[in-house]
Amino acid sequence: MRLSGKVAIITGAANGLGLAAAEIFAKEGASVAIADFNEELGQARAQELADRGHRVAFFQVNVADQNSVNTMVKNVLDTFGKIDILVNNAGITRDAMLKKMTLENFQKVIDVNLTGVFLCTHAVLPSMLEQGSGRIINTSSVSGVYGNIGQTNYAAAKAAVVGMTKTWAKELGRKGINVNAVAPGFIETNMTAAVPEKVLDTIKQTIPLGHLGKPEDIANAYLYLASDDGKYVNGTTLHVDGGIMM
Repeated sequence: MRLSGKVAIITGAANGLGLAAAEIFAKEGASVAIADFNEELGQARAQELADRGHRVAFFQVNVADQNSVNTMVKNVLDTFGKIDILVNNAGITRDAMLKKMTLENFQKVIDVNLTGVFLCTHAVLPSMLEQGSGRIINTSSVSGVYGNIGQTNYAAAKAAVVGMTKTWAKELGRKGINVNAVAPGFIETNMTAAVPEKVLDTIKQTIPLGHLGKPEDIANAYLYLASDDGKYVNGTTLHVDGGIMM
């Protein structure tokens, strides 16, 4: 098992990409901290995985709140004793064309999708530095690399995540900490489920592989970067998008 003996925090792990990652990481031997704002759903997901024999626990967190993040990290350390992997997967959307986008919705997305990545990484860093090793995986998006209509806030946050990833990779690489990002394309999640079928059909026509990705496609990318398979990968943004932006 590729993550045997490792401890991983996955934010936004109560559903979607984060849940898929929690399942795959647990199967690969990791002790998994499901960190999510939704306490009821998070507890249920953690129990489901625990019932299958995996070492999993739920930790409630608001990634946009520093006190909440620091408490979550402390509780993970108290429970599992260390942190080897952080997957900054939590994210929200508040889409609107620029003319109609409110400052409130712009800031909400920045707070969760960008500031949340900073806060979680900042909180786990002392532990990783002390042990001289760690893997930090940040979730960007093809929208952050190429832009997307109606996503000023989301694209801005996800572009900034790429910049932070490269900066941290340069700062922390010599400390034994690899930092990388994953840029998903259009994946079958609750977010895309809300998109009209006609729009999805148009999107599929622009994807060379001809279909949307599955959550496990992203989870497997996280796994690669978290495992020894990706031990010499640092500062990269791995696109998992079916070739949509070639």
